[in-house]
This record gives sequence, C-alpha cells and structure tokens, in this order.
Amino acid sequence: MQHLFFVSGMSCGHCEKAVSKAVQAIDADATVRIDRPASRVEISSDLTWDTLAQAIVQEGYGVTA
Repeated sequence: MQHLFFVSGMSCGHCEKAVSKAVQAIDADATVRIDRPASRVEISSDLTWDTLAQAIVQEGYGVTA
C-alpha cells in the first residue's frame, strides 16, 4: 500500500536517513522515497498511515497528510 506524508523539519541528508531508518525499524520491507525540497515522503508498506506517521513523529519531525 502506498502512503503519502508531508514531513516538516527535514533539512539535510541526515534527516532523510533518520526518517527512512525510523520507518524501516518497524517495517524492514518498506520502500521509502523522499523528496526533501518538497517535504514529501512516499512509503510503500502494509502498515497503516497512522503507524508509519507515529514512527516519523517519534524521530522529531512533523507529519501531515
């Protein structure tokens, strides 16, 4: 299932890695695509949008649909 997130606070490559790592910690099979200039994160995962969003928020980033 494809999920789309707008993630605030990503300002560098380290931030991208932190978001990807947070998602893959709860779903190792997830595919994460990040467009940092657009603050856009696309995740392919069987987990729910809310579960994935919570993982990103716990890393310290803001998330909206």
